[in-house]
Amino acid sequence: MTNSISYPQKNLWMAAIKPPMYSVAVIPIWVGSAIAFAETNTFKGLCFATFLMSAIAIVAWINLSNDVFDAETGIDKNKAHSLVNLTGNKQLIFWLGNLFLSLGLLGIIAIAWWQKDLTVIWLILLSCALGYSYQGPPFRLGYQGVGEIICFFCFGPLAVAAAYYSQAQSFSAACFVASIVVGIATSLILFCSHFHQVTDDLAAGKKSPIVRLGTLKAANLLPWLCGSIYLLTSLFVVLGSFPVWTLLIWLSLPFALKLSRHALQNHDRPEQVSNCKFIAVALHFWSGLFLALGFVLAG
Repeated sequence: MTNSISYPQKNLWMAAIKPPMYSVAVIPIWVGSAIAFAETNTFKGLCFATFLMSAIAIVAWINLSNDVFDAETGIDKNKAHSLVNLTGNKQLIFWLGNLFLSLGLLGIIAIAWWQKDLTVIWLILLSCALGYSYQGPPFRLGYQGVGEIICFFCFGPLAVAAAYYSQAQSFSAACFVASIVVGIATSLILFCSHFHQVTDDLAAGKKSPIVRLGTLKAANLLPWLCGSIYLLTSLFVVLGSFPVWTLLIWLSLPFALKLSRHALQNHDRPEQVSNCKFIAVALHFWSGLFLALGFVLAG
């Protein structure tokens, strides 16, 4: 059991705020905008900055609201770094989350106003609705083990396409294909976050993929999931969908290897495997950074 006595209060707050996790907001916007630049040779800095801040605010809403919804089911009763547990005020966290959501949507509305086009709003609203369905009542689809699928679409095809559209006001086949790679990398973070909390998930009736597979099978599956990022990128280069520069993504391979080895060696030891998700965050960040850089260099 984890408790607040075990860790300094500052560490608990940092773990609750989850600064590294906000890369899931940054990378889709970076990738979508980079592809738009490569294909149109234009870059709208104001739209990019506004979308980036909006995405960060929306991810803050997701993190805060998930803490609230998890508190309602009791799954976080042993989670010392839950914001609800740290503050003891569920309503405060709930409304703070809604404030971040409002700020994020205001930024998206501004982009749509500048473009005189509602497409970006619809894409982000759909993404937010899916994000709510992950933990929010009455859906709580994450408890049925489909959270990774929701994560894939929210931070892959929907977010990357919206970022591209905010720059080009059109859609792109290359953008869609790249969004698959980004979606897989993002879903890996959620997948890895369950290794250390199997006991709590089982007690709350949450059927995460790790619960369904068992930690050993999940750890053995992880190298294949990581490898798909590189194999798909290489395939799309061969098919001509991606420029050859996107093979820079292979520079992030050490993080994939580290993640796979760490999970396999520690899959059944919660204390040791708990940082698995942060290795997945690093993989997500660097793979997305290099993938987008490949498009920028090609452009």
